[in-house]
Amino acid sequence: MGIVIGIDVGISTTKIVGLRDGAVVAPIRITAADPVTSLYGAFGKYLYDNKIELQDVEQVMMTGVGSAYIDKPVYGLPTNKADEFMADGLGAMYESGKDHVIVVSMGTGTSLVRCDGDDIRHIGGIGIGGGTLMGLSRVLLQTSDIREIQELAKNGDISNINLLIGDISAHPLPGLPMDATASLFAKAQYNASREDLARGIICMVLQSIGSTAVIASISTGIRDFVMIGNLTLLPECDHIFPQLEKFYNVHFFKPKYSEFCTAIGAALCYTKFRSKGEKVVKE
Repeated sequence: MGIVIGIDVGISTTKIVGLRDGAVVAPIRITAADPVTSLYGAFGKYLYDNKIELQDVEQVMMTGVGSAYIDKPVYGLPTNKADEFMADGLGAMYESGKDHVIVVSMGTGTSLVRCDGDDIRHIGGIGIGGGTLMGLSRVLLQTSDIREIQELAKNGDISNINLLIGDISAHPLPGLPMDATASLFAKAQYNASREDLARGIICMVLQSIGSTAVIASISTGIRDFVMIGNLTLLPECDHIFPQLEKFYNVHFFKPKYSEFCTAIGAALCYTKFRSKGEKVVKE
């Protein structure tokens, strides 16, 4: 059996991963001006870096919004498209080892996918995500360089931006410590530092995503959330999501390859459904 290539094609960024004998092979990410250039650049680099010949590739599986721009086989190889939400679910379950979860896919916006074993379905989402972070940073910080934004945020003080429980109450409220957020950005002033604003923007996006996921799970009985997508790479995730775990008595899990889960899931769409003799791809 050859290697199955999963590709998550964004508008300018493509993530690619191989799946061989059930193991992930060296995922990479490539950014280019458009999805076609990004995909072919990523594919060529992936084959070259991993010394994979075209004849070694059994199947190419694409997903993501940018895959709509690709309408022919990649390098003449067997190529199909996987449903993005199915790919999110399969990739997240594979990477987390859990099969009763809500997948929180933090991309330009955020989508929520409920997984109950083989029952994988999109349950909603919000228009807050990496696009929100970048847009607000352009307006408030005059930069869209994520490295600069992260560097600024390291030295920011969130208590200068968010209204905390300790600002409005002399004592902790039930289930809410004094440093819990009462209102995002409520204390921000016109002369707030760039460092404080950067910290505030990142915290606002991540807190909003985490709280939305928990609220969406209330009627499901699910208490485990698998976080995937580019925003999982933000250092603030390691502070904000554990804090939300304490508030809500839930668990947020970030897989090893959280950034590449959708690409992994695209490859799994082929290997999983082929083994069952079921339809592999979407029309």
